[in-house]
Amino acid sequence: MSNDVVPDPLFSVRYPLPFRVLALVGIGILSWATNLQGLNILGINAVAALDLNSHHPRSLYTARSPLPTNRAGWKVVSDPHTIYMPVYRLFVQYSIVVGVSWLLFRHATKGEIELVDVFKFIPAVTALLLFMVLVSPFKVFQKGQRDAFLNAIHRCCFSPRVLFADVVFADVLTSFAKVIGDVWLSVCMLVPDASLLIPPAQQGLSRWILPTLMSVPYAVRFRQCLIEYMDPTNESRKPFYNAIKYASSFPVIYLSAAQRIVVSDLLAFNGPVSGNEGWFGDRQLFQLWLLAAAFNSLYSFWWDITNDWGFDLLLPRASKGIVSDRSRVPPKKLVLPHLHSRSSLLLSPPASEEKEILVANSPQDRDNHEQRPADYTHHRHSDRQNYPFGLRPTLLFPLPIYPFAIVADLVLRMTWSAKLSSHLHSFAEGDLIIFWIEIAEIVRRWMWLFLRVEWEVVKEREGHRHKPHHTHHHGDTFASTGHVASIAEEEYELIPSDSSERSARANEVG
Repeated sequence: MSNDVVPDPLFSVRYPLPFRVLALVGIGILSWATNLQGLNILGINAVAALDLNSHHPRSLYTARSPLPTNRAGWKVVSDPHTIYMPVYRLFVQYSIVVGVSWLLFRHATKGEIELVDVFKFIPAVTALLLFMVLVSPFKVFQKGQRDAFLNAIHRCCFSPRVLFADVVFADVLTSFAKVIGDVWLSVCMLVPDASLLIPPAQQGLSRWILPTLMSVPYAVRFRQCLIEYMDPTNESRKPFYNAIKYASSFPVIYLSAAQRIVVSDLLAFNGPVSGNEGWFGDRQLFQLWLLAAAFNSLYSFWWDITNDWGFDLLLPRASKGIVSDRSRVPPKKLVLPHLHSRSSLLLSPPASEEKEILVANSPQDRDNHEQRPADYTHHRHSDRQNYPFGLRPTLLFPLPIYPFAIVADLVLRMTWSAKLSSHLHSFAEGDLIIFWIEIAEIVRRWMWLFLRVEWEVVKEREGHRHKPHHTHHHGDTFASTGHVASIAEEEYELIPSDSSERSARANEVG
């Protein structure tokens, strides 16, 4: 029996660890669905930003556009609605299965401790059923989404290429590191002769299984960073510094596991009297862990703010002038957003705002348009010098979101490092506190993903803006041949493919 973790009996009776793991997985599914829908509501095409078209079956997508999109030369951007609605349906189906199973368990045990282990087969059967559904080849339980999940895991672990969508997916998995460890503990609790109320005994090398499983998501991201750094086309050291961030998680996890083993050995050899010698077991080991946890938390927070979100807050003063210039011009709404390929990252504006965004035909109206304030729509800040302190010139979300996100990220980053440290669990106020910390980390990652995708959109649009583009001028209205009307190149970008250019030349010659 393990003596270094003392669960909360009442909470564990009502919500055993296997059900808590299933609940956290359900929260993760809901978070992903709300991320996709939220980005769509805020005006960002998550399908294009994450390039989800290339990772899902074509049957999931139906192109929708106010204009015909079957002309040669234009690629179709899928409607985000076809992405997040299947995820919502998957969450509803998953919640029904888990909810019914938990209600059966509660009805059978009636809150009595003696009956918890008698009916532990209920969560065991539920977990086995869900796993079989996950790998099932049949078209049930949103097969497209299940296949996309399994394919993402395969790409993250084995693919020699690193895609932005896989980076986001692997980062999300790091927030579920403790959940992955809890899966192992749940399996150990569900085997015969084990108990849902007592953590399983870990002896010998098996005591290192839990920290190893918790470190797998960080190892995946570490591998991705090394692939990016060793890419022949890479000329930056940023992937190497990012790899250091994920490598710094390993000492936190394994030093914590070592302390847990030391405490267990002290209790085994010296009895309860050894508890008076200090909860950390070995002072030097504890100091090393404390240093590793502080470095990991602060370095991860700095990376979130500076590189994942693109803010200037924690940049050295000497480099702020250079880095802030990376987003001088904000992305503008596109006239035909659904007719673009990778560059269509911002969705079309609401009907009430179209008149504010479309460029007028006359030079006088165009001059008036250029004189409008930088934030005339959706809190978009484009002043090259005057923008909110510590942020960046281009902000696509409401301004109050950003300071709240920075403070919340700092607090929860510090909390999560403690959560990765299993030797602290016995001194928390029961499993309830640990469960809420896990939920808080999922919420932090949910918030992080909005700003991470936003920053990727800003960089992507800025990169396209500085590339040479080709436009065809056929007057100030849509020509009868179906080509796009002439639009000032400095206002909007239309990026046709090669086939479109060939078609345009043929029409001009004709």
